[in-house]
Amino acid sequence: MTFPLVPRGRLIGVSFGSMQSFRRGSGTDVSGSRPYRTGDDIRTIDWAASARVSAARQRDEFVVRERYADEAPRVIVVCDRRPAMSFFAAPLPWLDKRAALIGAAELILESSIAAGGFVGYLDYADGAPRWDPPRGRRLAEVKERLPSAAFAAPSDTVERAVAHLTEHGRAVPQGSFVFVLSDFIPAPPADAWLTALEHRWDICPVVIQDPTWEQSFPDVSGIAVPLRTPGAARAAPARLTAGEVRARRGANEERLQRLLDGFRDLEREPVLVSSSDRVEILASFLAWAEVRRARRAQ
Repeated sequence: MTFPLVPRGRLIGVSFGSMQSFRRGSGTDVSGSRPYRTGDDIRTIDWAASARVSAARQRDEFVVRERYADEAPRVIVVCDRRPAMSFFAAPLPWLDKRAALIGAAELILESSIAAGGFVGYLDYADGAPRWDPPRGRRLAEVKERLPSAAFAAPSDTVERAVAHLTEHGRAVPQGSFVFVLSDFIPAPPADAWLTALEHRWDICPVVIQDPTWEQSFPDVSGIAVPLRTPGAARAAPARLTAGEVRARRGANEERLQRLLDGFRDLEREPVLVSSSDRVEILASFLAWAEVRRARRAQ
């Protein structure tokens, strides 16, 4: 099961894969036509158009059809490995964020390889960058780079990742897909995204949040429940009033909406992952691809 990689614009890269480029070359997408020139490949001649032009001008004229080259997509998977991204593991009944993170990363990698892409990986699991530049490889090799047990990345993981990628411009040229997998709690500063956009990367935020405790808040008024505030290492028991529950629910819902709206304002279509089930994760990415297709068709 894979999803299509739908770029926001044409790519610039090597003639290899299935994406469309600004560069003319061998491909499937027609860019235009021109008169035949000595040395042109005879297979590029548009015989129907040549016949029409020849009939109109009463002499032999040959028209060559030019195409955009097909390109190999470059895909970088950035995994946020802060401690908060390992919350709610089994047997708790809520979103297993670690499993969702790995499931989404695997799906991106499989879809990238299916598209003939070059795949790279970046995280800060133990505080230092774990960087694997994009290159062609087999799926088994790629999956070896996925998250292990460590979730000890710093709180500014996303900002560090963007800064790291800017230092490796040759490996991450403009048009590269950069999938950033995180709960974005708290949201990174806007400067990080502006830096990424300046490099013309195709940033794809994947928002992994528990629908019960992070996207909303359950009615636990009058019940002592363990609560962990953002950035806290441990949960502490608390007894909330009905008003406090409503306030937390409103704040969480507003935070999520503000995050999603912020990405859309930057013309970045977010992928919202609320389950660790592979089928539901795939559905989120397919919806993302459809949104992008609709925008390209406008």
